[in-house]
Amino acid sequence: MGDFSGILTKEQILVTTEEALRRFGVAKTSVIDVARILNVSHGTIYRHFKSKNELLEGVTEKWLDEKIIKPLTAVCKDTSMEGPQHLQTYLRTLIELKHHYAREDEEMFKMYAKVTDEAADLIYKHVNHITDQMGEIITRSRIKSEEPSRLARTIFYATIRFHHPAHAYEWKSPTIYKEFLDVWTLLEKGFISEK
Repeated sequence: MGDFSGILTKEQILVTTEEALRRFGVAKTSVIDVARILNVSHGTIYRHFKSKNELLEGVTEKWLDEKIIKPLTAVCKDTSMEGPQHLQTYLRTLIELKHHYAREDEEMFKMYAKVTDEAADLIYKHVNHITDQMGEIITRSRIKSEEPSRLARTIFYATIRFHHPAHAYEWKSPTIYKEFLDVWTLLEKGFISEK
């Protein structure tokens, strides 16, 4: 990337790490590789990140925010939809994004899957962000629920097979979207009957 004679920022390190992960893969990328690309010592990287795991968590958080949360936020804020349609569109967007990146950005998706197994706090924060947005949609919509956040979590976990990286091998099935719609129909009947 270049010679950083000025102040090296966490953002520059994260961007470079993402490039290295795509180039070398998760298993083969080291902190030394990142430092080499930045033309700094690996000690410089460790001033910002205590370990390779912390560095990978930082890259994963950045990637999730940019590639998953940002587009989901746009769907959440979209006022042209309401009720179950809005919630279904939100979930379908989550699923489509995860499936897209599993196919089109394999190394970053592998890194995300690896960090999912190791960084509970980061994943807890990510899941909370998604379920909070789902709860917001439920609250604004005509979906009646005494506990929108509980309903949001229930729907999230009931559909986990379609968006959790541990199930990525199943996403290649030609019937995966139909299966999601079948589950959605069942869920929708359940929460509409609560009215």
